[in-house]
Amino acid sequence: MTQNPYGVDPPSLRKTLGLLDGVAIAASSTAATTSIGIGLGVTAGVVGLHLPAIMLLAFLPILGIAGAFSRLNRVEPNAGNGYVWVGRSLSPWLGFLVGWVSIVATVAFLAYTTAVTGSAMIQLAGQAGLHTVAGLALDPGSTAQTTAVGVVVLVAVTLTAVTGVRTAARLQAGLLVFEYVVLLGFCGYGIVSGPHPFSLSWFDPFQIPSATALAQGLLLSVFCYWGFEAAFTVNEEVRDPRDASRAGTITLVTMLGLFLLGSVAFQRVLSEDELAGHGAEGLAFLGNRLADQPLAALPLVALMFSAVASLQAGVIPTARGMFAMSRDRTLGPVWSKVSARYGTPAMGTLLIGTMAVAVATLSLVIPRLADMIMATVNAVGIVVALSYALIALAAAARFRGLLRENLRDGIRAVVLPALSAVALLGLGGYLARSFYDSADHFEVSADNGWFLLLTPTLMIVSGFVAGAWAKWVRKSAYFTTGRGTDADAPQLLATPH
Repeated sequence: MTQNPYGVDPPSLRKTLGLLDGVAIAASSTAATTSIGIGLGVTAGVVGLHLPAIMLLAFLPILGIAGAFSRLNRVEPNAGNGYVWVGRSLSPWLGFLVGWVSIVATVAFLAYTTAVTGSAMIQLAGQAGLHTVAGLALDPGSTAQTTAVGVVVLVAVTLTAVTGVRTAARLQAGLLVFEYVVLLGFCGYGIVSGPHPFSLSWFDPFQIPSATALAQGLLLSVFCYWGFEAAFTVNEEVRDPRDASRAGTITLVTMLGLFLLGSVAFQRVLSEDELAGHGAEGLAFLGNRLADQPLAALPLVALMFSAVASLQAGVIPTARGMFAMSRDRTLGPVWSKVSARYGTPAMGTLLIGTMAVAVATLSLVIPRLADMIMATVNAVGIVVALSYALIALAAAARFRGLLRENLRDGIRAVVLPALSAVALLGLGGYLARSFYDSADHFEVSADNGWFLLLTPTLMIVSGFVAGAWAKWVRKSAYFTTGRGTDADAPQLLATPH
């Protein structure tokens, strides 16, 4: 443990969470209903009728990443997770970059989900017969309208998150139960009654149209799985840190099952053109195909609940990650202030919500919601792949001694994470090159490769700028040791080999 930069006991969070709370937070952060309702249609526009194949293929490297998270969490539970693990095992600069890109990616995700929430609410209003307000025609595809409505919800869930993770987890658990019942019901019925014949070719990745389509489909699928690690950001608030690992694994396996169920159901009910043409409104379109009103509105209600839960779940882990970085003086002290009343980083949580509102406002430069979703997903997907890869490499470096002591454990702890890291780095590199080669000028458009490449590049470059400030201006000891402040000095549950 590095020297405590506070000179006194560092700020700590209250241990109030159990396994089910962690599952609720991770599942809400992953937002299966939102990924199925929007992500599947967007992905189908890239890979065609091979959604099950791409979801299975993307699961393989993510499984290796999940193993790296679990093993690292057993030896060093810390709210900063990847930021601490990569800093200690690889490089403080890379560790800070992991923490930084996780923050900016989540803020971008919150802006995107804010618009998705607003879109779902406007669609519901339309189905209830409300099509205009004060003479303005309501449009669920308008970035401006959806953002305006979504910001109101974002403010509300941020205030709820301030009161404590346990309160938020209970809310999310209730929303999840409703979402999953609706998903299982509609997708199950769609698989049984859909007019399009089932085909094993849906599971064949070799029939995906091109290598570029395969790479971009994988990136979109990685984005769909992103969020399971939210369980590890509250590992200082669970009574047993091993519960964070269990919650992350349970969430990931559940997401795989739901994504496969949703993929097959969508392709049984909708044609390829219908899938690609209704990306941002895919789940609502599916509901209208399978049922009459008011039952047809249930998938849309589930989508709205999922978006609301993922907004809150996005605020919570980001505030915890910044809390951990602030303890190490790599970020300002405001992020590590703990509310005496709630035992949470209340001020940091409010600031995260404020930042998300600001980014959501900036996203208005892309007027159509579908284009904004595609631009955000591509940018976040690239930086998430980079972050995951670095954490997997940190696990491989930290546990490399197992290769000499126990080959079976060595393969699980070193080889599989390393292969996952190589796959994700290769995927990100290939897509970056394809984006660059796909355009000869810059334009603020989801169809412009230079624009799609600029956003993740700025996220990464800003991380090195912020790191330089933390090292030479804040003079954080983290850049000397790579080790994070351990708020509660927990006894390690395992020892690294």
